Amino acid sequence: MSRSLNERLVEQLSLLKSEFSSASARRITSILGQLRRLIIRDAETLTRYHETLLFLRAYPQTGPIVRSVEAELRNFHRRVEFLREQEVDLSHMEHPEMSGISGHSVSDTFSFEIVRWLVAKHANEISLDWDWFDSENRLADAWPRFMPLMEEDTFVEANIPYREWLRRARNGTAEIRWLISRFDKLLVSEREKAELYNAQQLYVRWTPPYRSTRTGLRSPDNHAIFYQRGPLIRRREVHLDIEVSKPVRNIELLSPTEGSRALDLAREASTVRYRELYGFTHGDPGCVLRVSLDRGLILHVVGLPPERRLPLRAYHAAMIYRNSVPVGYFEGLSLCDRMESGFNLYYTFREGETAWLYAQTLKVMRYLTGVSAFSLDPYQIGYENKEGIESGAFWFYRKLGFRSTDAALRQLTASEEKKLASTGKYRTSERTLRRLAQAPMICGLDEQRHSDWDRFHIRNIGMRVQKKMAEAYKGDAALMRTKSVKFMESRLSFDSSVLNRSQQRVFADFAVVLSLVGDLRNWNDQEKQQVVSIIRAKAGVDERRYLRELQKHDKLRRALIGLGS
Repeated sequence: MSRSLNERLVEQLSLLKSEFSSASARRITSILGQLRRLIIRDAETLTRYHETLLFLRAYPQTGPIVRSVEAELRNFHRRVEFLREQEVDLSHMEHPEMSGISGHSVSDTFSFEIVRWLVAKHANEISLDWDWFDSENRLADAWPRFMPLMEEDTFVEANIPYREWLRRARNGTAEIRWLISRFDKLLVSEREKAELYNAQQLYVRWTPPYRSTRTGLRSPDNHAIFYQRGPLIRRREVHLDIEVSKPVRNIELLSPTEGSRALDLAREASTVRYRELYGFTHGDPGCVLRVSLDRGLILHVVGLPPERRLPLRAYHAAMIYRNSVPVGYFEGLSLCDRMESGFNLYYTFREGETAWLYAQTLKVMRYLTGVSAFSLDPYQIGYENKEGIESGAFWFYRKLGFRSTDAALRQLTASEEKKLASTGKYRTSERTLRRLAQAPMICGLDEQRHSDWDRFHIRNIGMRVQKKMAEAYKGDAALMRTKSVKFMESRLSFDSSVLNRSQQRVFADFAVVLSLVGDLRNWNDQEKQQVVSIIRAKAGVDERRYLRELQKHDKLRRALIGLGS
């Protein structure tokens, strides 16, 4: 079957998006003009057109192309609505890699924090999606808390009309808005509210406005557009060790108002893609940095408020924008000089400067936190991750300088590299890629020092704590914390009652860990005082200071690595 004119034009545009010359720019402008006048009648071609437009907006060659692309994107909802009126199957647009297109909604069991945020920011655009709801029995545990006498139904009756109970109780208020307001007023902790709400598995449908869709979301940063006049930076041109050692100059702490807006953008970009990142959901508006880099690249780096921080690792997330278009995100979990790095470039932009973007992100993270080694969880390179295997993630990171932490897999890597070098036709099999993805990878500026981390996993520390709790305290977590705090106060000659509530929580977390360290009594006074400084910094304004303090304490570093290995 011959393809339609609009299909052929969309394919030509997709091929031209990575060609950068005056001739290609003229041809792109011409095709955009033709497509503007044509009707696209199938969802797959329309989606491909949308993704190509977004790529052209992030990697534009000229001002006219930017203006043409933006004009097409602003009216894209009309194309979607036309297909809906023609009863065309739009399920292709619901895939996480394609979701969030203007004119289309997203529906999922979003977390309590995200739904509460949607109610606050987008109340008129969300609703409960009862079509997806599959188990009403889960409502029986929560709803009687704010619907008097409902137990008469939920405890003993079958076929309970939950939605009718809700209709009578809410008195005209929108369903989801009323429910969230009831959960907000429960006299329990924030964590308990979230647990109760999340257990319901309620589906919420959001039809975002244009500026919140994947089509129209743009960073408000006042930054000149970088026009792509020459070829994209290829992976072999990126030398990670050189890039991450460079300084970062343009860093600005955003005001709480600006920080809140930056978090809203990150949540919108994530929610329309069916993703949720811990740092974006719980980020601190007063701890958001804007980092401006070359080639139209801007990062919004987010920290956490003290009450949401992890017990030991410092947490930082980053939303990545190119020419104001969100192209991906990063998550960094740091302990001492090592950061576990999670990087995701959205599907649309993976033909762009992926390696360079990753290198720039690591450079920023190293500069801000002082870490000098980056590790990758096996999932990132394909362990139980089909997409990671298909994309050849292992070789992407290996060619940037990462190595496996497993000696046998390093030998297998060397063998594969010899085969690849001997013939241009050889390709690593899927089976071998799965083997290579079974251990973490690491890349550091000091190979000898960072080999200490090869067998480390933070989970191992937690497991050792559980073992001691079970054996010494009969599984009583509260007793273990109380006894561990007294033990550490004695060892450090320090009264933790002088600390504020956040600091006391950190002190207790460190206490249960350091109670496993046999030589703590042999640490000198300065080393013990450093521990107190580290604890205060962990509960301070920004966890970056915590990391800097931690990096100065070599004995604590060795102790943590030993417990986690």
